[in-house]
Amino acid sequence: MRWIYFNPNPMYNRVGDCTIRALSLAFDQDWDSTYWDIAVEGYILKDMPSSNAVWGELLKKRGFIQYPIRNTCPRCYTVWDFCIDHPKGTYVLHTGTHVVTVKDGYYYDTWDSGDEALLYYFAKETKDGL
Repeated sequence: MRWIYFNPNPMYNRVGDCTIRALSLAFDQDWDSTYWDIAVEGYILKDMPSSNAVWGELLKKRGFIQYPIRNTCPRCYTVWDFCIDHPKGTYVLHTGTHVVTVKDGYYYDTWDSGDEALLYYFAKETKDGL
């Protein structure tokens, strides 16, 4: 099993805040702090906090690098597959409708999103590279 239940939302909500939940894990901070960070970034960019451009920019400012998923087989490369191929490191994955964080080969979410196909991901840059 590669899925680990994770819900840092203080009200235990499970819908509509996947980006906040995912980034809170990736940034190793609480849900409230992450919410404010994304809201401020949205204000700076004059865009909605839920915009992919907003949370993507915040990830880049925190040392993450964005990578595309090869389009050799649409709907074939899933969150589960990504975990198998990336046993070390911290990643934020985007499926088009969902955001989930992978840490050291496990995905953390409020539901088993392992079958979701990926569009792109962000990798945390480290001193030794990715």
